[in-house]
Amino acid sequence: MTTINHSTERKLTVIILAAGYATRLYTLTLNTPKPLLVVRGKPMIEHIIDRLSSLPISQILIVTNNKFYAHFTMWSKQFNFPIPIRIINDQTISNEDRLGAVGDIAFTIKDAPIDLDVTGGLLVVGGDNLFDFDLHQLYALYLKKKATAVAAYDLGDPMKLSKKYGVLELNGEGRIIGMEEKPEFPKTSITSTAIYLFTPADAQLIITLCAGPKRMDNSGELLKWLAQHRGAYAHCYLGEWFDIGSPEELAAVNSQRLRRE
Repeated sequence: MTTINHSTERKLTVIILAAGYATRLYTLTLNTPKPLLVVRGKPMIEHIIDRLSSLPISQILIVTNNKFYAHFTMWSKQFNFPIPIRIINDQTISNEDRLGAVGDIAFTIKDAPIDLDVTGGLLVVGGDNLFDFDLHQLYALYLKKKATAVAAYDLGDPMKLSKKYGVLELNGEGRIIGMEEKPEFPKTSITSTAIYLFTPADAQLIITLCAGPKRMDNSGELLKWLAQHRGAYAHCYLGEWFDIGSPEELAAVNSQRLRRE
């Protein structure tokens, strides 16, 4: 694995996306935000934060909505972690007025605010992802290419992605050369996870892309745009990754353990 001297690198700012309303998990999420659902003995979000602890991080910003802001504030007061954690309220109150993933990234950059001239990059993680990835590999790719990078995952069989996940095509250097959103007949078995490392310049562009009348909503659309117009890369992982979107998926995750726990 590539050795990184963290003392010479500018630290990353982390945004954890936790402002969704998780309607597919009702009734479990009517009064509890999905990232605070208990999975294997602790809230899902704590599993995510544990995976970030070895990276050079200056702060963790958790963006949520007005409905669940108090829940995350109470949780953060009880959760001890050596890196500062702040809770951001995007002021939405329902699934109908949600900002979407890209909108919440832009909101957090402006509301925190994040100094894009100082940060070493923006690490964005979906609050409903569980994984055993060593994110140093993604970080090393980001530094090497000086470009936005995403953690990709290989499901092994292209048809496992059919109508369910966005599909990535990569060249030999890991550059994203093609992307389709939930195709019926996927060209590869590789999907993107909700783990992104944006350059400061690309993070600034996110604000611009959200400002127009045809603002972007989902992170897959954003990644495709960046890949086409700016260049973006992916590190493909073979470990364990769970995208929890239904009660059945939550039950399946609770029935097993991440291999590195």
